[in-house]
Amino acid sequence: MPILAASILAKKVKLTNVPLVKDIFTMLELLKFIGIDIKINKKKKFIQIENTNKKINTLAPYRLVKTMRAGVLVLGPLLTRYKKAKVSLPGGCAIGTRPVDIHLFALKKFGARIKIKDGYIIADAKKGLIGNYIRFPSISVGATENALIAACGAEGKTVLSNCATEPEILDLISFIKKLGISIKINGRKIIINGKKTVKATIKHKVIFDRIEAGTYLIAGALIGKKIIIKNVLPGIIKNEIQILKKIGAKITAKKNVLTIIKSKNLKKINVTTKPYPGFPTDLQAQLMVLMTQSNGVSKIKENIFENRFMHVPELKRMGAKIEIQNKIAYIFGPSKLTGAEVMATDLRASVSLVLAGLIADNRTIVNRIYHLDRGYEFLENKLKKCKAVIKRI
Repeated sequence: MPILAASILAKKVKLTNVPLVKDIFTMLELLKFIGIDIKINKKKKFIQIENTNKKINTLAPYRLVKTMRAGVLVLGPLLTRYKKAKVSLPGGCAIGTRPVDIHLFALKKFGARIKIKDGYIIADAKKGLIGNYIRFPSISVGATENALIAACGAEGKTVLSNCATEPEILDLISFIKKLGISIKINGRKIIINGKKTVKATIKHKVIFDRIEAGTYLIAGALIGKKIIIKNVLPGIIKNEIQILKKIGAKITAKKNVLTIIKSKNLKKINVTTKPYPGFPTDLQAQLMVLMTQSNGVSKIKENIFENRFMHVPELKRMGAKIEIQNKIAYIFGPSKLTGAEVMATDLRASVSLVLAGLIADNRTIVNRIYHLDRGYEFLENKLKKCKAVIKRI
C-alpha cells in the first residue's frame, strides 16, 4: 500500500509479487481517479503504473478512502510532487480512534499548510516542502510512511526520529532508493536527502505478507499435521516463530520455507503487542484462538489499539472462556469450541473466527467476510489445499 502511494512520485513503475486483495484494488482505483494509468496482470501478479498525465487530480474522495485507512498515504506524495492535496479522512477497521494527527504533525513540519473541513484534509505547500528534523511523538507506521514519502520531494535533508521500523517500511525504503533518493536508517532514525526529480522507470518485488504467513503458522499449530509455507523470510517473523515454539508448536525454518506441525501439548503463555520487532497487534486475534487450546491461563496485553478485543464476544459464543480486564485478555484453556453463526468486526477478527471454526465441532458460519477479503488472498482456497472443509456462500 505505501509503495503504491510512493509510485505517484515516479513516471513508470512495475511491481511484482503483488497480493490480490481488496485493499490493493481499492488503492489502484484511487490512483486511477488521481489520473495515473494502471495495468494489472492477475495471473502473473504484477502491476504496471505510469504517471505521465499532466492533468493530475489531487483529490482522494471519501468513497475510495472510507474502507481503508491506507488511503491517507497519498497525502504525502501528492503534496510533495504537486504542492497540494485534498484527502478524505480515512476509514478501515473499527479497532480504535487511530487519528491522523501524527501524519499532519509531520507534514506541517515540512511547511505544509493544513486544515480539516467537511471531513477532508486540505493541504498545500505553494513553494514546495522543506526538509526538517521531525521527531514523532509516538511510533506510528502510517505517519512514518507518509513523512518518508513526502521527504523524497522536500528540499534539503530530512531527519525522522522515533520512527516505526516494520519490514514493510524497510521495503518502502528499498523502493524509494530505486527512485534515486539517498536514505540512511539507524535504529529508529531515518535520514532522507530529497530531490525534485526521480529515476523515471523502476522495478520492485514486493515483500511477502508476514501477517498472512503468521496466520497460517497459527492455523498449523492449531490443527495442521504438517503445513509447509513457502516464499517467506523466516528472519522477519522470528519473534512470532519463537512465541509459537514456546506455546509448543514444532516449527522448522529452511531458507524461504517454514514447516509447522501441531503440538499435542500446548502451553500457556503471556504476550504483549508492541511495535516491530515486538509481537504484532495484527496477529493478536489469531493467537488468542490458539490460546483457547493451551493448558492453563494465557494472557494477551493489547498495547496498540484500544478496541482490538471485539472478536472476544464472538469467540465466547463458540465456547471460549475469555475475560477482559482493562487492556488484558485472560484466556482459560483448553476450551472445547462449538460451531456457531458469528460476525466479523474487522480484518483480523474475521480470520480468527475462521481459525476457530477449523477446530470447532459442527458448522461455523462467518458473516461480513468483506473484512477478510481486504487482507487475505483466496483464503478458503489455500485452506482447502490443506484439506479444510470450508466454502464461500
